[in-house]
Amino acid sequence: MKIVIDDKIPFIKGVLEPYADVVYLPGAAITRNDVADADALIIRTRTVCNEALLKDTSVKFIAAATIGYDHIDTGWCEASGITWTNAPGCNSGSVHQYIASVLATLSTHFGFRFEDKTLGIVGVGNVGSKVAQLGEVLGMKVLMNDPPRAEKEGPAQFVPLDEVLRMSDLVTLHVPLNCSGAHQTYHLFDTATFEQLPYRTILINSSRGEVIDSKALKNALKNRKIGAAVLDVWENEPNIDIELLSLLNIATPHIAGYSADGKANGTAMSVQALSRFFGLPLIDWRPSEIPDPQQPLHFELDCNGKSLQECLCEAIWQTYPVNDDDGRLRLSTDSFEKQRGNYPVRREFSAFTIDVKNEIPEIEERLQTLGFKINQKLNNKKSKIKNQK
Repeated sequence: MKIVIDDKIPFIKGVLEPYADVVYLPGAAITRNDVADADALIIRTRTVCNEALLKDTSVKFIAAATIGYDHIDTGWCEASGITWTNAPGCNSGSVHQYIASVLATLSTHFGFRFEDKTLGIVGVGNVGSKVAQLGEVLGMKVLMNDPPRAEKEGPAQFVPLDEVLRMSDLVTLHVPLNCSGAHQTYHLFDTATFEQLPYRTILINSSRGEVIDSKALKNALKNRKIGAAVLDVWENEPNIDIELLSLLNIATPHIAGYSADGKANGTAMSVQALSRFFGLPLIDWRPSEIPDPQQPLHFELDCNGKSLQECLCEAIWQTYPVNDDDGRLRLSTDSFEKQRGNYPVRREFSAFTIDVKNEIPEIEERLQTLGFKINQKLNNKKSKIKNQK
């Protein structure tokens, strides 16, 4: 068996070699000649799997180690007998962390309190659901829009898009890219949409670049139709619009879902799916180790003299300061793909343990809801001291 794998997929080298001839190639450079005699592909978003790549090849199985699968022509693959899988929810914790850092950074930049703001979420799947919980933990009012879910589950917990646009201070997008159909999301945010947004609105997109009409967004920002925008995803990646970047409050190179934990999940789900399809003994495989980031996984949070919001923001930034990624992109827009391929190790909230000092009401509960671990030994010590007094 021959398997072609995107060479930027982590944790996978050496795993499948005992069972197959494995070839590693840059995702965007994989050609029809490369896959002509391959049985399977494990890819990311940069490999477009369609008739042009796959016709008359021996490929039987494609695993995308990503949530999104708009780079796969699923209709053609299914009609051609090619099974495909993606990795739904694999990096939802990573995007949850990214949005948390974005919200914390925006709150400082614009000087607002979370409890005074309404967060509108467009797309409430694996990622959007975690972002909704995040908004509630931070104390924001949350509005959710998801027409496919509303059709299946009833409209009770969802609101129409026009209401989200009208009522939200911040709008964050977490939809798949659908270029046609009843729930088309291609250029969901266009000139007409921006006309509906109050001038104060902050727009955040970490889903797919084509969900927003870039020209319309530029015009909205230039003409102060909206307050600010944050982009992690772009039309025409990696050839991003430099003028648009200059207008953004935060700009990053499609790395919202790039935590080491999210990558490990995506790789594991792909290996497991391939193993089930071909009958390999790796259906429970996971990476044995995930590397540590530069910052310590155990840190102290001193809440003395600080508000609940200040403490939450400090904890979030300790794990991931989004401005670091923003700065790297602005310094070197030409290295967009290199920044993605060589992204620093980032761990999600669940990897971190916090010593909370001078705690304030609700802080530990909210930190735990975000996913942090609280040092219980320190808590036990504090309880003993309190009881002695």
